[in-house]
Amino acid sequence: MNALIMLFHALGWLYLLALLLRFLLQLARADFYNPISQAVVRVTDPLVRVFRTFIPGYRNIDFATLVLAFVIEGIAIYVLILLYGGSAPSIGFIVNWSVLGVVYFIIHIYWYAIIASIIMSFVMLFSGNMNPHPLLLLVWQLTEPVMAPFRKIIPPMGGLDFSPILVFILIRFILIFLDDTFNSPMVSLVVIGI
Repeated sequence: MNALIMLFHALGWLYLLALLLRFLLQLARADFYNPISQAVVRVTDPLVRVFRTFIPGYRNIDFATLVLAFVIEGIAIYVLILLYGGSAPSIGFIVNWSVLGVVYFIIHIYWYAIIASIIMSFVMLFSGNMNPHPLLLLVWQLTEPVMAPFRKIIPPMGGLDFSPILVFILIRFILIFLDDTFNSPMVSLVVIGI
């Protein structure tokens, strides 16, 4: 049973990651023709097309993908609770924790994307190769809308960008608030992204 739980959790995590990356990359207006963007779109497109038939987008916000992410999170919560031997939860419980799980997941995506962009920029700097990999371009395009306002507060000094420090502090405050308010060890077992 533990192997089934781990497999279901991993598959749900990967699909939810792909959905949220698709949503965030569209929101950031990242390069659609990047091979990694294309892979994310290919993986998520079948279900997103179904949701687009009744959930329209607005400007560059793809509400169908976001609602699908909430639905996938809710299904994962429900199935994981049943796999752990619990009783069927209420709809309110599933909706609340689906929204919270998606928020946590988005925060963690930005946390790791900013760390990856910092590491990859140092690797590029010291390797002498100034042609960035498509993954690095995508990470930069994903994080730039979040980083740009903080670069106005702390501009780069001596070629070093200190704005990620402010972003990490803000993310940490948000996570501490969410953990103090909502997190419980039993619920975090079934909510993907916490």
